[in-house]
Amino acid sequence: MASELADFLDPTPQALAAQWRSILKRGVVVPGQRQENFVPCEVVLCLCASLLVDHSRFGSSSAHRAGFPVQELAALFRRPPTSVIAKMANLDGTRSHGGKYDLVVGAALLASPADLQALYLTIVGAARSLGVDRAVLPDFLELEAGEELWLLGQEELDDAELEQSVIGQVENLARTEPAVSVEVTQRLLTARARVGQHRFARGVLTNHSNRCVFCGLSGHINGHRRKRMLTASHIKPWKDSNNDERLDTRNGLTACPTHDIAFDTGLITVDDDLRIRYASGVQEDFAAEPPLRAALGKPPLFDKLVLPASAARPDFAYLDWHRERVFVRL
Repeated sequence: MASELADFLDPTPQALAAQWRSILKRGVVVPGQRQENFVPCEVVLCLCASLLVDHSRFGSSSAHRAGFPVQELAALFRRPPTSVIAKMANLDGTRSHGGKYDLVVGAALLASPADLQALYLTIVGAARSLGVDRAVLPDFLELEAGEELWLLGQEELDDAELEQSVIGQVENLARTEPAVSVEVTQRLLTARARVGQHRFARGVLTNHSNRCVFCGLSGHINGHRRKRMLTASHIKPWKDSNNDERLDTRNGLTACPTHDIAFDTGLITVDDDLRIRYASGVQEDFAAEPPLRAALGKPPLFDKLVLPASAARPDFAYLDWHRERVFVRL
């Protein structure tokens, strides 16, 4: 590994301390004045922020509206929010002509959540040792208390379909970034799709207050998020959706595993008034199959989807698609 690349992916304590000191001694950049180059720990934290914020929604005139932690990182780095957004775009290849190692770093870390978690904690720990507290650098990935970083919604993605979906993008990025190998480009674009799915699932879970919309089960137990208790998946599946539909939270439902599978396999569907409807034969089997009644009866199912008052409701077009293409009519 080249020594310069190691400063990004495997920094020494001394290198990290020097990077943080250089950040902390900066002054606020005057408009029109040249900014300092990004140091490696800034680059990695911008990459981590991309797990929470879809930078493609913001441009030079709207970057000041980008959500947590973009504004916090911009203030810490003494940069305008536009610079943080631009660096996030450099790292996943949607903006060309970034730093020398941006695409390589993005490909390596986005493809390995475990490595990204370890590096995030190392970088944040180095900042804490220099007196940077959570008010200045929030633990925006919520990992300092021992939580595990995982990408949400990945069970919906099929490796073969995912690989096929990025083929054309590989060729396009290879033309704009010829110095980057095809292997790195493929890995980066596949990881970018997985991060998009993570942001989609995270948005769906937040929209539904981390509860199954069919039965109300919470994904938090004893104050902690529990893996696999809830799934946030598409109404119109990822493989059948275009890029915009794949990221649209109105195309998603939060469900416990049982009700997610029942919906995905067409045993239940949802009408436009949000009423839950059974496929033919399901209710007829309740008397003979008590476990089926316990899983799909009402209760535990609600008569209608239960959504928080502030939630964006599912789009009619996706519900129509499910009833026409997935719902079982025997």
